[in-house]
Amino acid sequence: MNPIYPSIPARQFPALIRVTVLGALFAGAYGALHDQVSYSISPEYFTKMKFYQFAYADFGWPPRVLAAEVGFLATWWVGLIGGWILGRMGLAELNQRATRYYTARAFALAAGVTVIIGALGALLGAFQAQGDLSAWQAWQENLGLDDLRGFVVVAYLHWASYLGGILGVIAAVVYVKRADR
Repeated sequence: MNPIYPSIPARQFPALIRVTVLGALFAGAYGALHDQVSYSISPEYFTKMKFYQFAYADFGWPPRVLAAEVGFLATWWVGLIGGWILGRMGLAELNQRATRYYTARAFALAAGVTVIIGALGALLGAFQAQGDLSAWQAWQENLGLDDLRGFVVVAYLHWASYLGGILGVIAAVVYVKRADR
């Protein structure tokens, strides 16, 4: 496999596209759900930061719906890339029945790792939020935050979730390569 100029056999292309699109949809749905949890912990993370970053996507819907939309838009591309990588690493080479089985397991593994790392990030954020938050004062002043502790927890949760997404894709690639043998 040449990563610069990939050669994809025509028979594998439909499966590769399916895995890639499923990865994008799965990650987007995960992001929408993730941001519902995040919004419950710190609405200000969204109302004072994320909603401004995604202002182009604000259609005047209620804040919870907008939070889900932000979550989808912030994560679908991670799943697109992850799905493409998984497809190129072997999922697209399997027969259709095996592709479904291994794709479901690979996506579940990636999601599981992402959830675990994200939860560890939230726990670390909760621990950090109980201590000295002087390093976060600029955030509080610039954004006009009332609940800095909740904001810190969600910030850690989000940063860890992106790390978890990367580690989840790596774990899924290892799984696919082992299953490919």
